[in-house]
Order: sequence, then structure tokens, then C-alpha cells
Amino acid sequence: MSYYLLADTIQPCTKEELLAQKGYKYVTVLTAQEWARDRDMFDMGIELEPPTRDIHNTKAEVNYDSLTGTFQLPDREHLDTKDYRFAFAMDEKGIVFIDESGKVEQMIDEIRRTKRWRQPSLERFLYDFLEQIVEHDLSIMEKYEDELNQIEDNILYAEGQGDLSRVIEIHNDIRKLLVHYEQIIDMTQELEENENGFFDEENLRYIHLFMNLMVRRHDSAASLRDHASQVRDLYHAQLEVRQNRIMTLLTVITTIFMPLTLIVGWYGMNFRYMPELEWRFGYITVIVVSLVVVIACLVFFKKKKWL
Repeated sequence: MSYYLLADTIQPCTKEELLAQKGYKYVTVLTAQEWARDRDMFDMGIELEPPTRDIHNTKAEVNYDSLTGTFQLPDREHLDTKDYRFAFAMDEKGIVFIDESGKVEQMIDEIRRTKRWRQPSLERFLYDFLEQIVEHDLSIMEKYEDELNQIEDNILYAEGQGDLSRVIEIHNDIRKLLVHYEQIIDMTQELEENENGFFDEENLRYIHLFMNLMVRRHDSAASLRDHASQVRDLYHAQLEVRQNRIMTLLTVITTIFMPLTLIVGWYGMNFRYMPELEWRFGYITVIVVSLVVVIACLVFFKKKKWL
């Protein structure tokens, strides 16, 4: 368990100091077992107990005198396989995180290391905490954008060579981020409503700022998802073009050999009275006729722009 007071920065404290201090908002990190044991000491009017197991999304629920909810945060280094899950309960005095993963402690340590506040408040802490969730997402999307551009160039200029499986992976990662963003936006809207009056009206600007940030991130991710879809469609289009070229070539070859096959079949009948069989120049004549047929077909196809 960890206890903190919100002063000019996040200050660690003991449970006794937290209970005795009335002038500061607090942040607490507990395990599920510690929350079950100590939840009454925080005196929150909780009607909807935050789930500490089987967390499947990011959301907030309004209680009569508190807010409860859950976080499901995709690991940015393993978007397709790993999530961090934890719950929270909050009222006007502070916020309690119920976390077994250690992710919340890591985020709080980062805020302690990088942030100092002139006017500490619960709203400012929430802004910095939520910003930690999406802090590096823009660089991730820029990396994906560069990858997609490289794959697109390979498809167009390297004879259609492109890693379609990587495009699908990127598309799936971005789709997961979009779902994540939509859930965070829904949760932020619940905070913006300020139904229980936990937040000072002046400090609500921090919630508005974060909402605007999330809308921009969502728009960027949606644009990147569309780009991934376009690259995937381009790959299939180029594949069809290559297949059409192959079919065209096979058709041309087949068409050229059709008259040659006729000539071979004609003179392969071996009837007794075929004057060309006894003709001295018959063999040379068939060769010349065959070459003329091939050249004529090639000229005709070139003129029709089939080659």
C-alpha cells in the first residue's frame, strides 16, 4: 500500500498522516485485499463497488457520493497481447487506486519526478495521471505512419513487394487504440459532468484540456487506421494488376501458338498424297511461315497495346 498527499508535488505519507491531514487531497494505491480491509476508512458513499477482478474496459460510474470505475490500459509495447487493469474509487477528498499490476505506482512515480504544481488539486493530478496514459501515443503513431509509408513505397515501386501481415498488425493495433480512446473519452465525459460537485468549476479546465487532447489523439488514430486500410487495399489492387499481367501474357502466348499448333496438326496428318512432304523446300517453308505468323501476331498485339 502507498499513501500520498497532493502538495506542490506528490508527497508520500503514512496512513496516519493521511487521516490526520485535512488540508490536502490524497492519492492512495492499494491491493484488492487491502481495499477490502480498509475501504471504510475512506468514508466514500459507494453504491457500485469497483470490480477488482475481471476488468474488461475503461469506464466511470457515478455513485451517490463518489465515483468508481476501472481502467484497462493496453501496453504500448505489446498492444496486441498485454493490458494493465486496475480499479479506482474517488470523492472530493481524494482518489484510491486498487491495483495489483504496479502500473499505477509507476505512473505516480513519473509524475513525482517530472511535475511540480503552483496550485495543487485533485483535478490537476487527474490531468497529469490521464496524460501519462497517452503520453507516448503520438510517437507510436508516427512510427506506424513511417512503416506504412515504407510498405506503400515497396508495393508501388518494388514490384509489389509489401508486408501485408505487418499492415494487418498495425491496423489491429490502431483499432485497439481507437476502442481504448473511445472508452477514455466516455469516462472523461463522466468527469466533466461533475454530477457530484467534486471538482472546482475553475479547475474543470484541466478535464476540458484532457478531453480536447483525447479528441485529437482519436482523430489521429482514425486517420492512421484509414491509411492502413488504404495500404491494404493498394496491396490487393497491385496483386490483381500483377495477376492480370500474368494472365495477359499467358493469353498472348496461347494466341501466338494457336496458328502454329494448326500448322503442326495439319502437317502431322501424314496423308499419302501431300505434295509438301516430298517438296525439297517444304521444311524451310514451314519454318518461314511459322516465323511470319509469330512476328505478325507480335506486331498486332503491340499495335493494340496488349504487350
